[in-house]
Amino acid sequence: MLKSSYTKEKIEAGCDEVGRGCLAGPVVAAAVILPKKFKHKLLTDSKQLKKTDREQLQEEIKASALAWAVAEVSHTEIDEINILNASFKAMHLALDGLKLQPEFLLIDGNRFKPYREIDYKCIVKGDAKYLSIAAASVLAKTYRDELMEKLANEFPGYGWATNVGYPTTEHREGIRTLGITPYHRKSFQLLPSQLELFE
Repeated sequence: MLKSSYTKEKIEAGCDEVGRGCLAGPVVAAAVILPKKFKHKLLTDSKQLKKTDREQLQEEIKASALAWAVAEVSHTEIDEINILNASFKAMHLALDGLKLQPEFLLIDGNRFKPYREIDYKCIVKGDAKYLSIAAASVLAKTYRDELMEKLANEFPGYGWATNVGYPTTEHREGIRTLGITPYHRKSFQLLPSQLELFE
């Protein structure tokens, strides 16, 4: 069972992002403030959940949360400022969108850019340890997956409906045969080097 909070008294926001390793599309972050005694048997790291469970949880999180917000940073901005800075910016934008001001932040991962002088704690694999981070991971992933599924209709041949922009064999084959789309991140290595292709 995931922990409901890190501090006893402070208003905590859990924050997570998805899409850092993708070759196309935005990076998306979410911030969620849950009630202190919130419990949920199913809620965990969104990557460990079935799609139907994530979709059900998305509605439950939005209904139960004291505040929640989702934000994205585009592929073009990722190319301009790099993926790490884009991830921090997406988290900051999600925190900006909260209708309740948090007093403490729980951040998934090992690095973060301080936000408004609010105390924070970085937690590696935090989405499998704290409910608020897990909730943020679910909201970010369901939002981004939905977005990439829509783009898959616009740009068939890359498998985005299933790989949502990650570098799968199908996605790389699409790039090789069809070229890149306006949504691809040009600063990323979209295809392996020739050396790898011949191995």
